[in-house]
Amino acid sequence: MNLRKIRPFAFYLLAWTLVGLIYFAQNVTRRFYWDDPNPWQDIRYWSANIYISAFLTPLIVWAARRWPLERARLPQLLALHFALSIAWAVLRIACEAGFHLTWNHYWPYDPTLTLGDEVTLLVIFGFHTAVVAYWVVVSVHTAVRNYSLFQERAQAALRLDLRASQLEAQVAQARLGALKAQLQPHFLFNTLNAIVVLVRQQKGRQAEETLARFSDLLRAVLANMDAQEVPLARELEYLRLYLSIEQVRFSDRLQVEISVDNELLDAAVPHMGLQPIVENAIRHGVGQRATPGLIEIRAARVGDALHVTVRDNGPGFRAAGAGGSRLGLANTRARLAQLHGDAAELRTEDAPGGGALVTLVVPYRMIDGT
Repeated sequence: MNLRKIRPFAFYLLAWTLVGLIYFAQNVTRRFYWDDPNPWQDIRYWSANIYISAFLTPLIVWAARRWPLERARLPQLLALHFALSIAWAVLRIACEAGFHLTWNHYWPYDPTLTLGDEVTLLVIFGFHTAVVAYWVVVSVHTAVRNYSLFQERAQAALRLDLRASQLEAQVAQARLGALKAQLQPHFLFNTLNAIVVLVRQQKGRQAEETLARFSDLLRAVLANMDAQEVPLARELEYLRLYLSIEQVRFSDRLQVEISVDNELLDAAVPHMGLQPIVENAIRHGVGQRATPGLIEIRAARVGDALHVTVRDNGPGFRAAGAGGSRLGLANTRARLAQLHGDAAELRTEDAPGGGALVTLVVPYRMIDGT
């Protein structure tokens, strides 16, 4: 036999048994109060009536499922269930009357009662409670149904929210990938153009050295192609390779100072986030000078943020007239907004004493560099 069909019926039996025990306890208490010599004589009567109700309860449940109480048709449905409650009460009384007349030894009163007397007593003592029982079952079923619908809608809403969050994350990831992809060709083409210039200037040895370092840099960058963030130590590794290429071009005109504490080397920074800043400093700072140029790279923890500063001794943003709107800086700023929102920023300003100062600010957190 199917357990799914047995389980609800077992619940009906248990529920009606509890109801019967309450009514029977009340009746026994009343008989004890009046010193009745046999206060337990009604147990068979109450048992019969209760279990007849339990066997007829599936009819109420079926009616509640067939015509559920809904706001759109509430007056018509209430009228329908009122009629059904009367019909159910009449059916229960008929079953009880048939049972008592067939098995009259279960009836606690006079077993010689006629059918009319039997029905009259059952109507007086049972009709109203039967109608109330019908509405109680319908109300409980309606409450359970509405709760189930609410849960389904809530779960559907959660699934939609989750799906929306996943889509939003995918869109954000795609935007980050696009910004990163835009930076990488920009960096690659600039480096290749620099090599072409060296070849045209017939600086073969320098061109070969630049190609070798460019190969090392490209291999290192491709190793973390899919990463949006890397440890600061690895970003500095890319930066040293890139600067070694630029130092071949500028020879003694480019000086670099990197000052980073060891405890900050595992801090997370955007992959290829410092390269466009340094490239901007070289092109618009050192590249504008006839005398040797200096680039200083420093990192410090300020509260819950990591500050990485790149300073050059060039003409500065105000003198260059470009502010912080160059492609590399603009894309870096857009990547920071996608990665960290308002928690990260890229500050551009003229450095005290001359030159440009760019500060990369990101939330401070450690990242596994393996």
